Amino acid sequence: EGIGDKHVPWIHNVKNTDMVIAIDDESSMSLTRLFNEPAGQEYLVEQGVSADLVEQLPLLGISGIANMLSAIKFAKYYELTGQDVVMTVATDSMEMYGSRLVELHESEGQFTALEAAGAFQRHLLGQSIDYMEELTYYGRKRIHNLKYYTWVEQQGKTFDEIQAQWYDDDYWESIPGKGDEIDKLIDEFNERTGLLQALS
Repeated sequence: EGIGDKHVPWIHNVKNTDMVIAIDDESSMSLTRLFNEPAGQEYLVEQGVSADLVEQLPLLGISGIANMLSAIKFAKYYELTGQDVVMTVATDSMEMYGSRLVELHESEGQFTALEAAGAFQRHLLGQSIDYMEELTYYGRKRIHNLKYYTWVEQQGKTFDEIQAQWYDDDYWESIPGKGDEIDKLIDEFNERTGLLQALS
């Protein structure tokens, strides 16, 4: 759903990344329906999920669901137990994706109790440790080099910049010191787009 699906984001410090995890779009979309459609929510309650929690599931959007699935795969990979804690980020909510639910209903039909059971078993309980890689130095470098096509060839970044991201230890460390400058750019962008006025 986002740039991370097909590109390595420019602002991702790949050299500081220990693992990559791929989530099948079908898993995210099936759980989107499970968490948001009446048949899915009813099925979850029947499985013992508290009604209070089910009511909160629309706080997870498509990317948030993918992050949750990544956390599940991570926990399985490292054989974590109830003594361990894994944290992730709910980066979005279904408030952003109401039209996607309508599209899914139109393209795939009504989400039934049987489909809810299938989504629960296959896409939630059935998560495995496939499509994961614990990265070595050269694994990280290989992923970092994928930035070249998107950012240098298509977006005008320079080869020197991409090299600095990998070889210059100060490159990433200097970014927090640019907070005021970055905030100013964000404010200018919001002003140009009218985003903040629309929220007022």
